[in-house]
Amino acid sequence: MGTLARGSFEVKMTPQPWSESPVDLALNRFLLDKTFHGDIEGSSQGQMLSAGTIEKGSAGYVAIEKVTGTLHGRSGSFMMQHNGIMNRGVPQLGIVIVPDSGTGDLTGLAGTLTIQIADGKHSYELAYTLATIE
Repeated sequence: MGTLARGSFEVKMTPQPWSESPVDLALNRFLLDKTFHGDIEGSSQGQMLSAGTIEKGSAGYVAIEKVTGTLHGRSGSFMMQHNGIMNRGVPQLGIVIVPDSGTGDLTGLAGTLTIQIADGKHSYELAYTLATIE
């Protein structure tokens, strides 16, 4: 990818009930609200589904979120798709920008995002390209 964007974010995860019953306690659903700082200035909203297992340190999650704000001063929005696995304590996380989801000055945006968590604080690095769409 051509350009890097870095910064930090805060996230609020709000548990949500399942519409079906009975509920399997290993399945969870959350609303996501994030605030981004740094090369991305803005906010995002999304939803996450997660599944836990009886094996400690093993779980999985998927999420979709829509980011609205600026990226290196360009205004618009884009969507990201998360796919996370924890295999007996070993994490594997992939977050990609949904193709053709960029709007405004972010039309043509493509890339991948990585997250680091240290001392309870979240930071990100977005490797991206911004193609001219005609």
